[in-house]
Amino acid sequence: MRWETQELAPEKAVAAPALLPLTGLVRTVSTPDFAGITFHEVVSKSVLNKVAAGSKMPFGWTVNPFRGCSHACVYCFARKSHTYLDFDAGMDFDSQVVVKINAGEVLRKELAKSTWCRQHVALGTNTDPYQRAEGRYQLMPDIIKALADSGTPFSILTKGTLLGRDIPLLKAAGQQVSIGMGISLALTDEALAHTLEPGTPSPRARLALISRLREAGLPCGVMAMPIIPWLTDSDQALDSLFGALTKAGATGVSAGALYLRPGTREWFMQWLAKEHPSLVGRYRRLYSTGSYAQKDYRQWLAGRISYFKAKHGFAGTDGFIHDARAEEARYPAGSLPDEPGPGRHSPARAATSESLSAAEFAPTLF
Repeated sequence: MRWETQELAPEKAVAAPALLPLTGLVRTVSTPDFAGITFHEVVSKSVLNKVAAGSKMPFGWTVNPFRGCSHACVYCFARKSHTYLDFDAGMDFDSQVVVKINAGEVLRKELAKSTWCRQHVALGTNTDPYQRAEGRYQLMPDIIKALADSGTPFSILTKGTLLGRDIPLLKAAGQQVSIGMGISLALTDEALAHTLEPGTPSPRARLALISRLREAGLPCGVMAMPIIPWLTDSDQALDSLFGALTKAGATGVSAGALYLRPGTREWFMQWLAKEHPSLVGRYRRLYSTGSYAQKDYRQWLAGRISYFKAKHGFAGTDGFIHDARAEEARYPAGSLPDEPGPGRHSPARAATSESLSAAEFAPTLF
């Protein structure tokens, strides 16, 4: 889709030239506090996005207050979506962030319509709602309030520890509607995480966030994706990951191998050639048939994942994701609302280092 030009307005900070025509554009801004990032502030007419018919996603609607993501994860599957705005899927995805500055206001109006059926709304399905830009624009509190006040169940998936700011608000929302909380974390190696996910909070910080959510009585499932072949798939790496998640109190885990769709594949392979050139040939062979790793690798990894999940008390909290036909629909326990409708949030257990039974972690999917 193309975006039409609107007038730009300057800011105290350095005003950057608009790179592209964007519908509803108010201004394009860069500031010293966010070096290397340009914000394109837009006024949206709608923020509720309907999931395409036939999708295996366990929700029907999404809200994405941002397009582009300063987390800059080299493997991010959403990179290609930035090309729909005529940005590129590489550096532009990391540094050209579109901000829907009226997201909360517009969402409240959309949820107030008589035709709204209070279906599950998912946040964090494309780009992270708690990326660094949220600290500047503070869109999520109004979004959370709008969803809870309308009786709409919702879920949030994030790598951003800024979510901790909204824990009191989320606790209150959980008394009004069913909510699900998900943290994305697939490795504990701090140095490797810094190169793979240079704009994200550290694994240690995300583990602490999981514990904070659980101590607050909120559920917290973990999306341990992607597992990176030859970098994060060793027994040592998997044992460390699932052990740390148990200690933090995660309510469930889903895991899956790296997915290299077009747009992501080119950027990731460029990073791999720079950081781990000896692996380039292996990756070309492993992903020679498309976006998914070859079946024998996925089956091997599934076995290792199952072993370490069972070892650390996560058996039955949803499994290894390796079937392309079902990949999108597998979310861990705690990361989705219990069921549609208000007043259905089940009290979450406090964080514990004890191993938990499979029955306590039975996943609820739509």
